[in-house]
Amino acid sequence: MTSSLQKDRILIVDDAKATLEVLQRNLTSAGYHVFTVSSVAEALKILENTPLELVITDLKMPKVSGLDLVRHVRENFKDTEVMMITGYPSIEGAVNAVKTGAEEFLAKPFTDEELLAAVRRVLDKLKIRRSGHLTSVQAASMHKGFIGRSKVMQKVFTAITKASSTSATVLITGESGTGKELAARAIHYGSSRSSAPFVPVNCGGIPESLLESELFGHVKGAFTGATESRAGFFHAADGGTIFLDEVSDMSLAMQVKLLRVLQDKEICMIGSNRARKVDVRILAATNKELNDLVKKKIFREDLFYRLNVITLSMPPLRERDDDILLLARHFAVKFADEADKSSLRFSDKALQSLLYYNWPGNVRELENVIQRLVVMTDGDLIEIPDLPFLMRFTALQKTGFTRTLTEVETEYINNVLESVDGNKTRAAAILGIDRKTLREKLKNMKP
Repeated sequence: MTSSLQKDRILIVDDAKATLEVLQRNLTSAGYHVFTVSSVAEALKILENTPLELVITDLKMPKVSGLDLVRHVRENFKDTEVMMITGYPSIEGAVNAVKTGAEEFLAKPFTDEELLAAVRRVLDKLKIRRSGHLTSVQAASMHKGFIGRSKVMQKVFTAITKASSTSATVLITGESGTGKELAARAIHYGSSRSSAPFVPVNCGGIPESLLESELFGHVKGAFTGATESRAGFFHAADGGTIFLDEVSDMSLAMQVKLLRVLQDKEICMIGSNRARKVDVRILAATNKELNDLVKKKIFREDLFYRLNVITLSMPPLRERDDDILLLARHFAVKFADEADKSSLRFSDKALQSLLYYNWPGNVRELENVIQRLVVMTDGDLIEIPDLPFLMRFTALQKTGFTRTLTEVETEYINNVLESVDGNKTRAAAILGIDRKTLREKLKNMKP
């Protein structure tokens, strides 16, 4: 998998200057780092001195052909993918290119969309293959409990480091399962308060009638059932950090009380008339848009600005393509160790499905899926049929729009059959057709 600190590096080899210019312009605008040369000899020099993710080469060139370059890359650069383009398309040429080791074969002229879709497919295959080399969490980029190499996570790591160096209030936003509490812990344990308590509070999980008492404490006799005085979470966090998760679930009345703590740095226990100073850093988190809640007058604007001194946005897993396979392998090792089982391996198709799935539950969902696979899989290889139903066909989602309807249908039918171990009755039910229609389609699919 490519390091997120740099762009994917692509070398284009073509003796036609116009082709080089067009490909370079299109790929550079798509965010890739592009090198261009007009001969295989020049390509070899760059390969020897520059790590590359992909080589795109023309088939027919003077002196040394593109096929020779493909063969050289495959034999000497195991961590680089190859893609071939040609203005002289033929079935024989395509077959030779694939046999030699090219992952894709594009015939000129091709559209910008066809080019970018093919490049994406090839680089995704590289991610999958590279992930197979990762056998432990040490192979991944780590930062205070996080695992991630993606660009968005590198920005998060930088923001955590900066937030740790100050005592300012931090508002952590992001969908459920993105790691907001983990980010809060990283900020606390990277700060000067690291030796003091870190107290997490789920505001949405405490009944409104009890939240004030839980946060600020109460004195004996303050209300029915208060048989003794009890300190609150702010007392417990004195000198350290309190993390208010789902702060948007607080009522307007509780928001006023929290605002007073932020302004005056003191709390008052229920039933007491005496305020007490506290030295507590407040970190808050929400999976909702507080701006929208402010406009609807559900969340106080003044509290929003008090909390929103520093904002840390946790990205959803679907925006962390470079991290999905790293996390999957980390969780597989973790849960295999806990279950005293041998480490599980993933088939390429299973990895592809993990990579292309949308992950609405984010990292928490991925962790739960991998735990289930470790527990429920009998062998040591995880394949497509082992995955949850909704994930089995996600590999089709990012294959681009360059194929015919017949090609898409054929691949889909084959995937459905594979997911049900060749059971035609079950496959027909999933496809919404009868067995006779399925037999006809399979018959027409045969060469």
